[in-house]
Amino acid sequence: MKKSFVIAGVATGAVSAVIAAPLAIAAIGFTSAGIAASSAAAGMMSSAAIANGGGIAAGSLVAALQSAGAAGLSTGMATAVASTGGVIGGVAGWLGGRLAGFRKKP
Repeated sequence: MKKSFVIAGVATGAVSAVIAAPLAIAAIGFTSAGIAASSAAAGMMSSAAIANGGGIAAGSLVAALQSAGAAGLSTGMATAVASTGGVIGGVAGWLGGRLAGFRKKP
């Protein structure tokens, strides 16, 4: 019984994370049309540019998030997001299974 909670948690967490990631990226301002003005993304870009002497370094977090906002998650990013979501979901499922065990009547 407890294993089924973990398996369901892993699957739900992985799928949910891959679906939610592009929505979250767009919500902070990394869009397909570029970085949205006055957004958290604009603040990140400004800070990164100031720290890097006026440019955004290739491979930086800002560059990776803008790429994901413009073109969607790459295979590697989707794998990382799904893995992270799966771990979080698995832990939640494990905890749910443990709590379900406490509710059993003797």
